[in-house]
Amino acid sequence: MLTFWGPEGGKCCDRISRRNFLQVGALGAGLTLADVFRLRARAGTNPPASPKAVIMILLGGGPSHIDMYDMKPNAPAEVRGEFKPIRTKVPGFDICELMPLQAKITDKLALVRNLEMTTSSHNYMEITSGFLWGNQIPGGKGGPRPAFGSVVSRLRGGAKVPPFVSLWNADPTAAEDPAYLGLAHRSFFPSGPGLDNLGLGKGMTLDRLADRKTLLRSFDGLRRQVDTRGEQAGMDAFTGRALEMISSPRTRQAFDIEREPERVRTRYGLSSDLPVYNVNYLILKQFLLARRLVEAGVSVVSLQAFGEWDTHADNFKTLRRLVPVLDRGIAALVGDLHDRGLDRDVAVVMWGEFGRGPRIYSLNGHPPGRDHHGPANFVLFAGGGLKVGQVVGATDKRGERPIVQPYSPQTVLATLYHVLGIDPSTTLPDHSGRPIYLLDDRRKIEELV
Repeated sequence: MLTFWGPEGGKCCDRISRRNFLQVGALGAGLTLADVFRLRARAGTNPPASPKAVIMILLGGGPSHIDMYDMKPNAPAEVRGEFKPIRTKVPGFDICELMPLQAKITDKLALVRNLEMTTSSHNYMEITSGFLWGNQIPGGKGGPRPAFGSVVSRLRGGAKVPPFVSLWNADPTAAEDPAYLGLAHRSFFPSGPGLDNLGLGKGMTLDRLADRKTLLRSFDGLRRQVDTRGEQAGMDAFTGRALEMISSPRTRQAFDIEREPERVRTRYGLSSDLPVYNVNYLILKQFLLARRLVEAGVSVVSLQAFGEWDTHADNFKTLRRLVPVLDRGIAALVGDLHDRGLDRDVAVVMWGEFGRGPRIYSLNGHPPGRDHHGPANFVLFAGGGLKVGQVVGATDKRGERPIVQPYSPQTVLATLYHVLGIDPSTTLPDHSGRPIYLLDDRRKIEELV
């Protein structure tokens, strides 16, 4: 996995130089890129069995289900809020009036309203891995479980492009921990210097790179003469894959949205008169990049539509600003995937750590907001061969709890594993070699599959 550097001002963006890229990769652990491929091979990583992919959109901070996708217009004023629902192409699939573009494509969407989270505290780990941090491994001493994208990287691999890419606006390391799968399966986090490292260095040409590959093979031949344990076997192949990523334009071009026609960029709201450092531009650019990356062969792309959804205060003003941008991004991405014939191969999923409480309150005199609320949440799906054009589940009249059997974050991930052809009962060894199931709750969302 590789990692994209976020825009300036991110919460925790480390920096890495081009010179260090081949030395430490994007991993910061003394590994070369070739070492990464060797580690994957020794761990039994297989190449992708199918072209299917997942785009996971995380709404950091906890989006308000009751103001967006599970509105309660008949509830008291202190519950229903300021927005009105609008009807869509699918009966019963009413959504917020701030999302008219999605209202036109609900036949391509599936909405799950009976999602129940384990906690009402911020915990990205539950949506990236299915587990809370700590005491996740039976009989273990705590620690994280591998992120969904890291598991996919481990089981499906990838050579010419990174199998798992993060387009977060800050370093996603803590939330998308590869855990016991190892640093070789961390996400690629690629803007700024990280993306520059995918190109050839100053003064380096493809001919010079080929000469260095020849020299490297010569050194490898000498080392194999004294390699009594056979550890050099296959070294050329792994080094070649590492160099291929550097010398091939395929990965780098996937990040160049200027290669898209103006009409496509306009569809995503990336008009030429919008400053490239405008926050809306940065958000919408992630949606277009995600489509380009899966089209180039990346298996999992995660993006964070900025972490401003924690609306304890000023809930309605904040949503008036954020929701229309999100609406544009979702509608453009889903429509674009359909137009390109990728809708059956690429699943899109959007969710957050929890929903928001039904009671509107004022915090320390600030404009009204809503508190964290884990018992009720939503998840939006599109594509991937799933059964769309429907609403699954329901909550009570105040939007507090599901009135039907709830689904869990693990069932969401089990459904995504199903899309990718991965059995969620698969086991992978932890640090001590014990086989650990990918998920404990391995139910799929049956209405979708």
